[in-house]
Amino acid sequence: MAWSLFFITLLTLSSGSWAQSSLTQEASLSASVGQKVTLNCAGNNNNVGAYYVGWYQQVSGGAPKAVMLGTTRPSGIPARFSGSHSGNKASLIISDLRPEDEADYYCSTWDKGINNYTVLQAHADL
Repeated sequence: MAWSLFFITLLTLSSGSWAQSSLTQEASLSASVGQKVTLNCAGNNNNVGAYYVGWYQQVSGGAPKAVMLGTTRPSGIPARFSGSHSGNKASLIISDLRPEDEADYYCSTWDKGINNYTVLQAHADL
């Protein structure tokens, strides 16, 4: 199998105006086909610490689809996708990385501390 290098550029997106409530991810990460990738989503007690985190995959030109809801994998999502959640951090783990995993990945959750349960989202390119 030819080795391809995937680069993950992680950005934080936000809407609204608040100082201390956001989701954060690593600045960058790289992995090769066949490796395991872990995407982390960190927040605080009002968001990641209080609610499950949803993970969504958006392939170029397509609609976003859920790949993990908390630690539950939706129907049709391969078993090499898994999720974990501990305290104020949630992770999406992709084992045996494949070329078709190249996509934008979003983590999303609620925040009970701002704007009546505002949805927060962070974004990663894989």
